[in-house]
Amino acid sequence: MKLVAAAKVRRAQDSVLATRPFSETLQSVFGGLINRLGGEAADLPLLTQREVNKVTLVVITGDRGLCGGYNSMMIKKAEARFKELKAQNIDCDMILIGKKGATYFQRREYPIRKSFDCGQNPNSKEALAISEEIINSFLSGETDAVELIYTKFVSLIASSPSVRTLVPFSASEISQKGDEVFQLTSSGGDFGVERKELDAAEPQEFPNDMIFEQDPLQIVNSILPLYLNGQILRTLQESVASELAARMQSMQSASDNAGALSKKLSQEYNRARQAAVTQEILEIVAGATALE
Repeated sequence: MKLVAAAKVRRAQDSVLATRPFSETLQSVFGGLINRLGGEAADLPLLTQREVNKVTLVVITGDRGLCGGYNSMMIKKAEARFKELKAQNIDCDMILIGKKGATYFQRREYPIRKSFDCGQNPNSKEALAISEEIINSFLSGETDAVELIYTKFVSLIASSPSVRTLVPFSASEISQKGDEVFQLTSSGGDFGVERKELDAAEPQEFPNDMIFEQDPLQIVNSILPLYLNGQILRTLQESVASELAARMQSMQSASDNAGALSKKLSQEYNRARQAAVTQEILEIVAGATALE
């Protein structure tokens, strides 16, 4: 089980690396267009900050158990954030990704906008369905902000529940925020993870005399949903990697506990058998002594 989970972690790692060229190009073009437009981009709906009266929480959990405290950790984080928003008199609902979280919150009658499954191999089609639901909810005015609660993959033995604002976007964050990738390694027969910080892509330079077929504002407005789709896919992949790492550790702990239990039971059996043999020998000796 541990080796199967490790293979799936490596597949998730390869998926993250495969999306890097697209993400870098998108970030570079967006940065160049923002520099070209200046303050005009602030008028775009997805970049507009407004008074927050309602927040939608996007919560990512797993579809299956046997992964230690991964699911319960995410559920507790979501419950704490929900109660925090309610204490500030801010209305709140949820978009749930993963069967474990959906089952938990449905039974407790939390306000749920929509639920999605979280497979072991997230793809762009699944991420697109989630990002469309987020964008439609925000642009229609049904929610004023969307926060994502996901698991940041730290190492094979640790993961960190994280909260970040998805919508509205921050132009400076998109164009200046760097990235981080992880790589599964094996040294001396032990699995490990190496994390690497990547700098933000340099904004693409557009000549002043360049003529765009479409208005640059429309291009930026088209890029933002693509950026959101990429961010959703990335966090799904990172959450799946965290779940698989937790499952690896859970299976390893189960194997270790089973080995320890087997050793303990063997010792108890051998002691009982030795005591029985010793008792029989004593009885034989006592009988022989009595006959003398």
